[in-house]
Amino acid sequence: MTASNLEKQTNPLPWIFGTMIGGILLVAGLSYTMTNRNNTPTNVDKYTVPVTEKTINLEIQASGTVEPIQSVNISPKNPGKLERLLVDQGVIVKKGQPIAVMENQQLYAQGIQAEARVQEAQAGLQEADIKRQGDIQVLSAQLNQALSRLEESKRRIPTQVEQARAQLREAESRLKLAQVQLQRNEALLKEGAITADQFDQLANEVIVSQANVQQIVRRIEELQSTEDPEIKRLEAVAGEIKISLEERQISSKAEIERLKANIKALQANLEVAKIQFQDTFITAPFDGIITQRFATEGAFVTPTTSASNTASATSSSIVALARGLEIVAKVPEIDLNQIKLGQPVQIVADAYPDQVFKGIVKSIAPEAIVEQNVTSFEVKIGILSGQDKLLSKMNVEVNFLGQRRNNVLVLPTVAIVTEKGETGVMIPDENNDPKFKPITIGVSVDDKTEVLSGLLPGDRVFIDLPKDKKKER
Repeated sequence: MTASNLEKQTNPLPWIFGTMIGGILLVAGLSYTMTNRNNTPTNVDKYTVPVTEKTINLEIQASGTVEPIQSVNISPKNPGKLERLLVDQGVIVKKGQPIAVMENQQLYAQGIQAEARVQEAQAGLQEADIKRQGDIQVLSAQLNQALSRLEESKRRIPTQVEQARAQLREAESRLKLAQVQLQRNEALLKEGAITADQFDQLANEVIVSQANVQQIVRRIEELQSTEDPEIKRLEAVAGEIKISLEERQISSKAEIERLKANIKALQANLEVAKIQFQDTFITAPFDGIITQRFATEGAFVTPTTSASNTASATSSSIVALARGLEIVAKVPEIDLNQIKLGQPVQIVADAYPDQVFKGIVKSIAPEAIVEQNVTSFEVKIGILSGQDKLLSKMNVEVNFLGQRRNNVLVLPTVAIVTEKGETGVMIPDENNDPKFKPITIGVSVDDKTEVLSGLLPGDRVFIDLPKDKKKER
């Protein structure tokens, strides 16, 4: 101890150096400790962000294509040569406006011939009808004449018989009177009151009266015997004329009907010829614009499926006509519940990336489309602005604007992780180390995702991990 104290007194430099080194080490240790303590919160702030509340607008993004509202490939109804083409690509046409004319000279001639046949048949019908009316009038007159004779005979013969019977009664009366006078004068003759000549004269009157009675009787018998045969003969004549009239009426009616049917057939042929001729004039089925021109004058074109848009279907078409524009977007099945009719839409075309056009949801397809195992639905969007710039078949990006939601708890979408099939985030533990915490998420808008449960406002979540922590994990 004596030597050591003496050494310190005689040589203090080593002691001083030792004390300085110790102090430096002490200060360095304290500085390191303080530095680590100060850096810990700074490192957490660097790798984490707080969960916040904000107002969000729900949006669904999708890709789409500008399509015509209605589009057809126009072709002739019958094959033939295109004689004239009246429109070109880009021309705006109205419904019913002529677009093209097919070769139709032969059809025109066939129409003229068919019309002449109709006129000829109508003239034949008129002639047959006149002849029919004449024949019927003649037969009707003959029948009326025969019926008149029959009626006259029926009236005449009974009258003559009745007259003869009256004469017979008168002759019989005279005969009786002559017989009575003869009997009276017979006694006078015996008495000689009268001469034989006078008596013979009375007897002669009796004989004459008897002869007159017999003559009248025979006449009555003759009249009665000729009554039925004459009437029957006249009835037979009238019957024959009536049958001839009926037969003529039936045959003429059948002839007229046949001629009318022939006229109808010829008129139908004429109408077909007119339609075929009219079909050679190709017209626009609706208002629109000519988008494509497929044929030239002189080309032979054939009927095609007018509603088809395939290349093969247009090979024989004349032009393509389109009306209006709309956007057809494919929305994933998972987002379909957020699409509503009338929902506003923002439209950005690849050709105009710096412009935003407006649209509105018109319809949602009732059936899904499955492409490469992805299920989506076609949503048609009406264009409200940009019709002068958007063209058919342009590619566009659409943004369906949904409801505005206030005070929604959100975090960066990049912070969401999955661990053992469970969705969650990494939060700092008591030592500021990353710790997995499961959460329930809602919709995502841009780079933010809604938090439904599992976190509170102000909670910090890792959006990136320190390198040493990444290695540990």
